[in-house]
This record gives sequence, structure tokens and C-alpha cells, in this order.
Amino acid sequence: MQTRNVTIRNRAGIHCRPSSVILNTVNAEFPGHEFVLTSIRGESCELNSIMGLLALCLVCGESAELKVEGPNEVQAADRIAELLESEFDFPPQQ
Repeated sequence: MQTRNVTIRNRAGIHCRPSSVILNTVNAEFPGHEFVLTSIRGESCELNSIMGLLALCLVCGESAELKVEGPNEVQAADRIAELLESEFDFPPQQ
């Protein structure tokens, strides 16, 4: 099992669009892995549902703990932690 501590950097927090990107990456790149994200408030969800991720209400500056189990867990943990800490820009600023 791999664990990563992440800090949400997106100004609007983890809302629908970032959640969609994160879950699409989980499903496309890391099938067979288990991802659990736990907020600083102690609430947790498996990263297999957009509604579960949204229910965590992760806001900018908040910390969370990501736990990953699976065949490529180091790579999976690094990739999803990177996405959770991304400053998404929807739509891109010009």
C-alpha cells in the first residue's frame, strides 16, 4: 500500500470537472487498483464514484490522504496525487 499526503491547489477546490478528470484517469490508467481518499475531517471515499469524491467537499488549501493498493501502486499513487494537487484551469485562461 502506498500513501500520499496531498494539498488541494485548485482555486475552486475539487468540483465536477476536476473530479471527472481524476476518475477518468483512475479508470483508464489504473484498473484493478483501490484508491481511498480521506479528508482532514476524517471523511473518506473510494475513488470509484464522482459523487463520493464531490461529497468530500475538498477546498483549496485543504489536505487529504490518498491510499493506493494494486499492481502499480507507486506509479498510481504519484499520478493521482499529482492530479489532486493540480491547478485546473477550466476553461483555459488566455
